[in-house]
Amino acid sequence: MHGFADYTSALLWILADAPGAIEVAWQAADGARRTLNVEASASHDNVVLARLTGLLPGTAVQYVVTGDSDVRQGTLRTQAHWLRPNQAADISIAFGSCFFLADPDPRWGGQHYAGEFEIFDAIAGKQPDLMVWMGDNLYFQAQDELDAAAMAARYKRQRTFGPLQKLLTATAHVAIWDDHDYGPNDADMSYVMKGTSLELFQRYWANPTYGLPGTPGVFGRARVGDVDIFLLDDRWYRSANDAIDGPDKTMLGTQQLAWLRNALIYSKAPVKLVVNGSQMWNEANRFEGWNHFLVERNAFAQWLVAQRIDGVIFLSGDRHFSELLRVPRDNAPPLYEFTSSPLTSGPFDIKDAAERNNPATVPGTFVAKRQFGMIRVSGPGNDRRIALESYDAKGTLLWRHEIAASELAFHAPQK
Repeated sequence: MHGFADYTSALLWILADAPGAIEVAWQAADGARRTLNVEASASHDNVVLARLTGLLPGTAVQYVVTGDSDVRQGTLRTQAHWLRPNQAADISIAFGSCFFLADPDPRWGGQHYAGEFEIFDAIAGKQPDLMVWMGDNLYFQAQDELDAAAMAARYKRQRTFGPLQKLLTATAHVAIWDDHDYGPNDADMSYVMKGTSLELFQRYWANPTYGLPGTPGVFGRARVGDVDIFLLDDRWYRSANDAIDGPDKTMLGTQQLAWLRNALIYSKAPVKLVVNGSQMWNEANRFEGWNHFLVERNAFAQWLVAQRIDGVIFLSGDRHFSELLRVPRDNAPPLYEFTSSPLTSGPFDIKDAAERNNPATVPGTFVAKRQFGMIRVSGPGNDRRIALESYDAKGTLLWRHEIAASELAFHAPQK
């Protein structure tokens, strides 16, 4: 799998069938052949991670992986870099959530819950610069929740699933988790195996970072050109959903929220994607969502306006349908949240009248079928346009909504 690729280096994730030596070779920008030798071990599920270094921005790099009685070749691409607005490159980012794969043992059920696995080839066919996995990237089952070996086996089976293979090397990948790939359904901070779950997530994904020193979790920042991506962890610090709301009830935790605020202030990107597993701004959501943590959410909403954070779009999964929310704000640009779900799990057609008639839902964007999302950023660097798109499992466009980055900006008051 291709992990996060920066300007001059890229991560390559490798799973071997057996322990042993693995060699990764590639040609650096100076023309020299570079090699990296790593050792696959059973204690690490025979997973190794290689960083290809010495590359040039915006170039295709061929690599050769030798070991495990096999030779594999591939090509990855580093990110383009530019200094002037008229040099800005077009950017496309795919995203989705809820990849269910039934257990091979039918006694555990779910045999008919998943389908349309061709969606992974459809995503690869769009040739995105990055794929963002927004949680429920696999579904731990009851027999896994207290068994580290079973959890690891679930990861390995999911990652080696045939219909997924083309997508894994078609683009770079980053991920967050939600409840099902963190632990049990609706799991919170009390999940006793969360340390093991985090170790497995870090083993099977290739994000640029995970958490901060002394502040564990899967949160972090990634960047594609002039788009900053803030990956959130909505599980590690999460209070019980049914806890009484108040200053102590949290979805993101004090330390992660402090990081997010500072990271948003620091960012000069015209487009800032904040990615979370649970929905964040849906007032009509009766299920898991930040609307059930109102003290925390309202404080953050007020801070966004007071700090005048420009260019923010929220991405979320979990709900087994897609929709685009547009939430108006006083004396501030509207908040947009693009929910994209599911990839292969069963779609969920909401019957609740309040949610089906949600005034914040952009007309024509509610779709209860398997699908994935795309964000396309184009135009000069000082006048970017953003296209939000939803596609079905065959890659057919379901809806499209375009906005200008300037619509997400605070404007100086007129004198």
